[in-house]
Amino acid sequence: MTEALFLVDELGERVLLDGPEGRHAAAVKRIRVGETVRLSDGRGALARAEAVAVGRDTVEFAVLSREHHPAPPLRITLAQALVKGDRGELAVETATEAGVDAILPWRAARCVAKWEQGPRGDKALARWRATVREAAKQARRPWVPAVGEPVDTRRLARHDGPILVLHESATDVLAATDLPVSGDVLLVVGPEGGVSDDELDLLVAAGAKAVRLGPEVLRASTAAAVALGAIGALSARWCDRAHAAPPS
Repeated sequence: MTEALFLVDELGERVLLDGPEGRHAAAVKRIRVGETVRLSDGRGALARAEAVAVGRDTVEFAVLSREHHPAPPLRITLAQALVKGDRGELAVETATEAGVDAILPWRAARCVAKWEQGPRGDKALARWRATVREAAKQARRPWVPAVGEPVDTRRLARHDGPILVLHESATDVLAATDLPVSGDVLLVVGPEGGVSDDELDLLVAAGAKAVRLGPEVLRASTAAAVALGAIGALSARWCDRAHAAPPS
């Protein structure tokens, strides 16, 4: 069985897991003395550790070995349009499992969901961040994608690097798109109603390329994960992530 992964702030020789992570390890996973797990700081460091003391809602670990996974040379930032209900959380969950490096919640023109400034918007953003954190743990990822503050289309157009806009009417397909070896690609996924003509024109004027995945039209909650899988296969990203520094 694959060892569970827990996130910590820092990776020393001894690590005390407390708070929500400690309660989950002690009460839910029922970690016992002598069991081994994986620990990560969410910034590339990954360690194998053995439980040496267990409390009611804490577990203390001794680090046995550690390794560092560098960030991939080719990074993918997802601009995910706000999606109503729990489909937005599904979108960022599956994108995290598929290897996205960062996420920008996008206030697209046709979004049904509205994240207004204030407590409700803050709560929605917190749910996305919590979902991404848990998905990174589930996928045993040493990097936890950052989820930024909500942005508008003009902010996306200022991206310093290639921009790929998933669009059902695009004539170019993602599979035939030349991807750079390094840098930061912005992958734009629209809402249920699609990317508006004005938004597409603004992004294309900024250098964006509209692409489609295939003949099918995917939901806003699944398109990013499918695109990330295609990018992983078309580039060296999956190969880069398969190789880490040897354990020390």
